[in-house]
Amino acid sequence: MAIFPRSPAQESNTDILTKPELKIDDDGDHDRFAHYVKKGKIVESAVSGKAVRALCGKKWVPTRDPEKFPICPVCKEIYSGLRPAPEDN
Repeated sequence: MAIFPRSPAQESNTDILTKPELKIDDDGDHDRFAHYVKKGKIVESAVSGKAVRALCGKKWVPTRDPEKFPICPVCKEIYSGLRPAPEDN
């Protein structure tokens, strides 16, 4: 059995697949916390797949169960400083 080298015409036109570079706006600590976001925005994100923005400024598409993470300290501080919504009477 003889082995012949491939000619350039026989080479396939393939390339190595690489991961796309992701833009990261923060240092990664935000991924360890549950964040405060308006309920309507969470529902909209679930339907459309669009990203939401938390009180602390973190922008992402929610996919994880927030009950499994501690509350973001920045979101918590901002939320505690907000005025309560007026009651409907």
